Parts: sequence; C-alpha cells; structure tokens
Amino acid sequence: MSDMNENRDYEQELQNQETTETAQTTQTATPEKRFENNPYGASGSTTAYSGTPHDLKKKKKERKFMKRTFVAMATGISFGLFAGLGIYIVTMITGNSTGFGLFTSKYALESQVESLQNTINSLALNQDNTATLETVKTNSATTVVTDVTNVVKNVMPSVVSVSTKYVESGYDFFGQQISQEAESAGSGIIVGKNETELLVVTNYHVIADSDEISVQFIDDTSIDALVKGTDSDMDLAVLAIKLADIPQETLDQISIATIGDSESLQVGEPAIAIGNALGYGQSVTTGVISAVDRPIDMDGSTNEFIQTDAAINPGNSGGALLNISGEVIGINSNKIVESTIEGMGYAIPISSALPIIENLMSKETLEKVAANEAGYLGITGVNVTTEWAEMYSMPEGVYITRIYEGSPAEQYGLKKGDVIISFDGTEISSMEELIELMAYYSEGTSVDVKVMRLNQMDYAEETVTVVLGSKAEVSQ
Repeated sequence: MSDMNENRDYEQELQNQETTETAQTTQTATPEKRFENNPYGASGSTTAYSGTPHDLKKKKKERKFMKRTFVAMATGISFGLFAGLGIYIVTMITGNSTGFGLFTSKYALESQVESLQNTINSLALNQDNTATLETVKTNSATTVVTDVTNVVKNVMPSVVSVSTKYVESGYDFFGQQISQEAESAGSGIIVGKNETELLVVTNYHVIADSDEISVQFIDDTSIDALVKGTDSDMDLAVLAIKLADIPQETLDQISIATIGDSESLQVGEPAIAIGNALGYGQSVTTGVISAVDRPIDMDGSTNEFIQTDAAINPGNSGGALLNISGEVIGINSNKIVESTIEGMGYAIPISSALPIIENLMSKETLEKVAANEAGYLGITGVNVTTEWAEMYSMPEGVYITRIYEGSPAEQYGLKKGDVIISFDGTEISSMEELIELMAYYSEGTSVDVKVMRLNQMDYAEETVTVVLGSKAEVSQ
C-alpha cells in the first residue's frame, strides 16, 4: 500500500517537472521558434498561439472554405452579368425578345440579307446611266432607297427651259381695253437635230399665243426659238433653234434625250420628273407610275395619259418624265393636273406622242410675220369639240359660221357649214389654233385648207387651195 502511494507521488513529481521545463523552453525560445507553428503570428505578432494543433487545423479549413465560397460567388455574378449583356445586345440587333430564339434570329437575318442581295443582282443596273440602290437597316426590316443622281446627271443636258413673251389684253376700271406684255415659263426636251437646227419638243399650251420664244440650256445660255409645228389635240409643239446661233461651248454640253417605251410601263415602277418648275430653273421630283392609259378630257378632246405622283408644277409643262434608266417615257403637262387633288400629275405617253413629234419635226420652220403683213382668210367659226361631235354626228374642227364678202375664203370656194380640220398640213381643232397658226403666214401665201363638207347626209373630206389676202384690202 505504501509502495503504491510512493509510486503515485513519484509520477506526480515527474509531471510537475515536465510542465516546468516546457514553460521555461517557451520563455527562452527565439521568436522564430515560438511562431513556427502559428499562422496568426506570421504578421509579426509577439503573442504565441495558445490553442492545440487540432484547433489550428480547423481554422485553416474554415479559411479555405470561405475563400472558395467567395470565388464561386464572384464567378457566378460575373457570368450572369456578361450573359445578360450578351442576350440584350443580340436582342437589339435581331429584334428577338427571347433567348431561345437567338439562333433562329441569326438565320432569319442572314436570309433577309441574302434575299436583298438577290434582288439587287436581278436589277442588273448600269451605274453610268441608271439609278443606284442604297440600303438602310432598321430594327425590323431593310429598306431600299432609290438614288437618282446618276439619272439626273445624264439627262439634265437634254432638258431645257422655255420662256415666252406675249401681249395680254384686258379692260380697266372704266371699261377701256388695255394691253400689256406678259411672260410665261415652261420646259422642253431636246429630241433631235438636222443640218441647220436643234429640235425641242414641248407642250403646245406653253408657246400658244406667244410673240417671242427663247430656250435656255443647261449652261444658262438663252437662244431665240421658232415654231416648227404644233398639234393642239395632243398638246404638242416642236421648236427649232438655229445651230448657227448656239455657241460651241453650249453645243459641247447639251445632248439629245433617249426615248423610251411608255407601252411597257407598269404601275408602281419609279418615275422621275425634270422641268422648269415655277420658272425658277430646272428641278427634279420623284415618285412612281400611279396609272397608265388614264383617259382625260382636255378642251373637248379625250386622250389617254400617264398618271404619276411625282410633283408636276407650273413650269414643268413640256419637261421629261423618265424611267429608272433615264429614258423619256412621257412629256409632262401641268395643264391637266388635278389642282384639287394632291399627288396626281399627268404626262403624255411618249409612244403615243412620237409619231406626231416626228411629223412636226419634218415640217418647214415658221417665223411670225409683222402684224400688218399677216395673211387673211376671212371667216368666223366655232369649235366642234368631242362632245359636240358625238352629239351632232359632226367631225371635230372649226365649223365655219360666216364667210366675209370679198374674202379669200369666198373667192376660193370655202362655204358656210364647212368644218376646217387642217391648215397647210397642220391639224386644226379650234378657232384659236387657226388664228395662232395664220400669224406665221404672210399675204399672198398659197395654202391647202382641208375641210369636211356635208353632202346630203354625210360629211366628205375636200381640199381647197387658198391664196391668203390682206385684211386691210378686204375691209376697203
């Protein structure tokens, strides 16, 4: 029993001795030894870690877990932000509002681009003398914009401005008749030339009743023009400018228009109008062909015209209506513009006008004579319009209501009731046109007058050759 107690006391003494030695070792060790196993003392702390090795290992695991958790969260947030931004950008480009449709939108966009390219290729446009196409991309579609600069550049040298001077008569406040000189403006198209003349087509109403006519070319040079021939029914006139009067510098800049085919026009195809709008100089408007073969009644005569929404304003009359290739497909006429309806302009189809233009171009150029030298026929008449002709089964023209005694008309066999349809080869449809035409013929000139004469129940054509006289002689 005593032996057991002695052993317990001895073990206790050894334990106390080990504890004391451990404490002394800790106090006398260098700082490097004291902090050797202490990660929290790495920053220079002078306090030794007092925990057990198990606690130290546990702390390290907790720090590693927290670090990994932080990295995972940061990576997830970054991925989410970039993914969301990517979807937003693709959505804005393709117009697709769902992430699942991204690939579908990509292929749809590629299909649209391919379709547009095929359309452009099929047009086979000549860049030197045709319109070009530009594309404008929107959020949901691709729009094709027509650029007509090349067309205008090539055609403008063949379009001219036409200016006229005439005497305008009226009455003042006291009933006295007064006259004053007035001016008007229109347009024209250079359609050909011969050995001595440059030929321009315009509307008849542009030069009707004019005393002076001048043509202004692309370089602003103005030259006097003469009437080659007219057709009031189709509202056409051909002017002649002497080549000798045109400076060589101007001749080098102008060109003859290219004539197209108005019979092949389709509703909806582009249309370009060039003319001297409002007399301010050449300008350009664009639109489409709104209708073809549109019947319009003009001064009692019905003809078919091209309808377009390209603006045709006063001064545009006689100018060119072009297709996308720069070919003349019509001659603009402001005379038949519907002033009460916006976007309805009209042009004479070039395929219908061309035979008349070629006939007028072949005529002898006329020059107005002095008023005291003008020829005299000696009749009065009224116009037989299309409506009257249908109502009374009569030919269209000038119905002679009176023949003056001693006049050339009486001397050479014209009769009351005759309907004049042609004067010296020019078709006549109104008394105003006949008076205007006779201003180019002097007394003593022999002309053929075609009339429709009533024989029993039917009208038959007859030609009467008349030598024009002087009004002053007949009045004596």
